[in-house]
This record gives sequence, C-alpha cells and structure tokens, in this order.
Amino acid sequence: MKKINIVRSNQEFNDILKKGDCLKNKYFVLYHKKNNYTRYRFGISVPKKVCNAVNRNNLKRKVRNILDNHKNLYSNCEDYIIIVRKSCLNEDYKTLEDNLLELLQKISYNK
Repeated sequence: MKKINIVRSNQEFNDILKKGDCLKNKYFVLYHKKNNYTRYRFGISVPKKVCNAVNRNNLKRKVRNILDNHKNLYSNCEDYIIIVRKSCLNEDYKTLEDNLLELLQKISYNK
C-alpha cells in the first residue's frame, strides 16, 4: 500500500468514523465514506486491548497484505477504516482474508 493511500490525520479518521457507513462481522469493523480525492485511502486500527504491540503490528501487516492482493474490490474516491477485533488474534491468514473480502464485497453490492 502506498503512503498516499493512507488516512493519516486524526481529524479525518474521526470524521470517517462518525459520518461513514459501517459494516461488521466477527473479525472486523469496516467504515467507508466518499472522499474528495481521486484515490482510495485506508486506515487500519488495532486497539491496545486486543494484544501487545508486536501482535498489533503483525495484524496490521496481514490486513495491508490482503488489501494489496485484492485491489479490484474497492473503489476510488472512498476512504475506508478497518478496525480489527480481538477474535482475529488466533485465526489464520485465510480466515482473515475471507472475512475482510466479504465485507468489501458487501460495500460494492450496496452501491
């Protein structure tokens, strides 16, 4: 994932959480909202309650890898915030991939 495709500012992050649409499953919470850019942007959050820093970074790395491998499922001009839940901690990569892709496909069906 390129650096220009990352939601950086705390204000934008909170704006997407407050005004964006939300989809949930057992492993992830996904917020999405239209933006004024010609590109998509992602923010990935793993709360401190889930695990220690090493495992949080590992989960973020897995989510980024899933997103990079499936760029055709999300559209330009949207911001996405992915919040990882505690149940992701003990799951394998394939399970996480299937569940995240399911949420991204639900967004495209709703449009």
